[in-house]
Amino acid sequence: MNRMSDAFVPRHGRPGSERVSVVMPVYNAAATMRRSIESVLAQSHEDVELLAVDDGSRDDSVAIAECYAALDPRVVVIRQPRNGGVAAARNAGIEAATGTHVAFCDSDDWWHPRKVAIQLAHLRETGGMISYAAYQRVDESGHVLSTVRPPASVDHAAMLRSNRIGNLTGLYDRSLGEARFQRVGHEDYVFWLDLVRRAGRALCASDEPLAWYLVRSGSLSSDKLKAARWQWHIYRNVEGLSWPLAAWYFTQYAGNALAKRQ
Repeated sequence: MNRMSDAFVPRHGRPGSERVSVVMPVYNAAATMRRSIESVLAQSHEDVELLAVDDGSRDDSVAIAECYAALDPRVVVIRQPRNGGVAAARNAGIEAATGTHVAFCDSDDWWHPRKVAIQLAHLRETGGMISYAAYQRVDESGHVLSTVRPPASVDHAAMLRSNRIGNLTGLYDRSLGEARFQRVGHEDYVFWLDLVRRAGRALCASDEPLAWYLVRSGSLSSDKLKAARWQWHIYRNVEGLSWPLAAWYFTQYAGNALAKRQ
């Protein structure tokens, strides 16, 4: 894991004045979830709650989550009655959240220890409502595939050109109103599109990586044709764009998606 320089230590605001609810959907994640959970519990901003939402796992995921809950009262285990998919699991976590802010960490991704503190400090300094950061894409052997460094800020139009908010880095102020994931392809993208529209803009807290995204072979994110179909559906049916405008944004999105992987 990369170390951050001292320049990224938060210096303003009142640390500990906000609680961050971290939603972690869990499905057959026994092999990876310990690292993910521990990266959340190791945050220098200690006022976090981890909502581990089990989505019908058939391995030891629930037992692992319950062990952490027994050791740390900040861990809350939520068991879905049946497997409903990642959108439903994240929504269950949001509904149970008690924090002033919400963030997301999947059960195979992990965070830098100062991720939350850096993002909260940046929001206090700027008056922002949504924060995101750079992150690295890592394969199953631990090799860094790419570093994704998003722009300093994005508005809704910029988000239509490319999803600049990696879900594992996104953090938002709940005063924006309640938000829910839709059960569509690229559900995280649709989620942040909605929140950025409400907030007017989102801000990048760090151009150094604050999180690590595990890229699995054969994962949905590697199915480029399916992803393209989902993106077109979002433009036409979720955002309601005209065919010419949807086509223009689609070409922008495709080019930016290729750039992320270089």
